[in-house]
Amino acid sequence: MTRPASFKYFKTSTEIIRLAVMLYIRSPLSLRNVEDLLHERGIDVSHETVRYWWNRFGPMFAAEIRRKRVQQLRTFSKWKWHVDEVSVKVNGKRHYLWRAVDHEGEVLEAVVTKRRNKAAALKFLKKLMKRHGCAEEIVTDRFASYKAALREMGALEKQQTGRWLNNRVENSHLPFRRRERAMQRFRRMRSLQKFASVHSSVYNHFNQERSLASRDTFKLTRAAALSEWRQLCSG
Repeated sequence: MTRPASFKYFKTSTEIIRLAVMLYIRSPLSLRNVEDLLHERGIDVSHETVRYWWNRFGPMFAAEIRRKRVQQLRTFSKWKWHVDEVSVKVNGKRHYLWRAVDHEGEVLEAVVTKRRNKAAALKFLKKLMKRHGCAEEIVTDRFASYKAALREMGALEKQQTGRWLNNRVENSHLPFRRRERAMQRFRRMRSLQKFASVHSSVYNHFNQERSLASRDTFKLTRAAALSEWRQLCSG
């Protein structure tokens, strides 16, 4: 959990700070929407205050969630990975967000690059394998840079391509796209990288995968997930 010292000198309670930050990350809401929701609950804070809380505490809360899940994930997430990239406008310029999810939709890694080539694919795959090891199967689209990068890493035999095989990671882009519209684009590449990482961790926390039963450890109901969120909010 976040150390109490992290909230030192803040007059607002830790529960309100956690609630505001998690609302902003989890739901496709703007800063002013979060301000209105808090105001309806009798909490009078400015949207600029919510922005400051998000920038300061968002990565901390995401790190908490990531630490709690990473130990359990090491056993289950190496079977199959789905890898894909999408274009994102940063201050009017095209950048690329590379994402990897496992066979149950758990987001493993998110990396932002300026280019979409072999070097960018190699950078992303090396970071992914450094943190999570090497999967038995890596599902990609037919983009040539994946094949070139995997060949250089000696993992070409693990690659799988085919129509509809990569739907899982393509569908995982949708929550991020909804958040992107609510935020009215990004101004800096660093801001995009930070938000993508934090949003992935929070998305994983509420990812129930009701249609799959291959991982008994994560058979949590929505009530259990909300209960865990309340424990996080209680500090």
